[in-house]
Amino acid sequence: MVMPLAQSINFRTLDLNLLRVFDAIMAEQSLTRAALTLSLTQPAVSNALRRLREHLGDDLLVREGQKLVPTALAKALWPSVRDALSGLELALSPEEFEPHSSWTSFVLTMSDATSAELIPSLSKIFEQDAPNASLRVIPLTTRDPRALLLDAQADFAVGYFPAVLADLSAQTHSDEPIRFEHLRLFEGEYVCVMRKDHPLSHKPLTLEGFCSARQMLVSYSGRPFGFVDEALASLGRKRRVVVTVNQFATAGRVVLSTDLITVLPRHFVQVAGLQDEVCVMDLPIKLPPVHIDLLWLKPKGASARHLWLKETLMRASREMLALNRSN
Repeated sequence: MVMPLAQSINFRTLDLNLLRVFDAIMAEQSLTRAALTLSLTQPAVSNALRRLREHLGDDLLVREGQKLVPTALAKALWPSVRDALSGLELALSPEEFEPHSSWTSFVLTMSDATSAELIPSLSKIFEQDAPNASLRVIPLTTRDPRALLLDAQADFAVGYFPAVLADLSAQTHSDEPIRFEHLRLFEGEYVCVMRKDHPLSHKPLTLEGFCSARQMLVSYSGRPFGFVDEALASLGRKRRVVVTVNQFATAGRVVLSTDLITVLPRHFVQVAGLQDEVCVMDLPIKLPPVHIDLLWLKPKGASARHLWLKETLMRASREMLALNRSN
């Protein structure tokens, strides 16, 4: 019979090495791969998991077919264990990072619009200051990228994350530990974009005209409802979304040859080279500024290589904004 955690745990008698094994198993979802990661035998890993199960009074991981599935307690425990181990590793083995000689690889997640704005400046900095390092950008498919960061799929997320920042702000007024940090890079605005000879392009764009027009929505997740729709709903209005895509570049090209209109970041129109091909109009509704933020997991933010990347992203943002102003 599994005992409640509060009755079974005694931290003073807990072998902390078991937590390293637990972290590896959770990350790999396999005893065999965890053993390889830890340079241990599989029986040693199995024995460590058994001892931790007995200490915590929970199965932690149960086998379903060929998979190890974590229990609710394991899912709740793992983030704190991972943060603690990462913090100890940084404290005991301070990382040194020399960008000019490093062959490291960084991973960012961001939308194609943000990539189009940042990557030109970012790639120039890499070429000058870290010529051997590489940068990989993976698609941002959500407004809440915390799971990607927790699973170490990306070093940083760059984008518009209003709900995430509101949640983190709320956590500062509670006892809940804050596991993420964020930094404002720049802000922009969204505009309505259509082909130059679109029927709506010859007169001021009204709310009625905007709502009745056939529209293409850019949605990371594919859900046909976004922050523009939320703003319209607050006014008791709704627009006609007839096509949904997950890339701003797709929307920008499609409107050139159709009667669809779309909503794009203003700066993206310029960096994508569309400014001479489309009609750009202010939206007939007031939207809050679009803040592009940098989001990361706290332990990573303390490492030398991630501090360098964070500073480099800030520098790239400043250079991008300066270039936009000069144009």
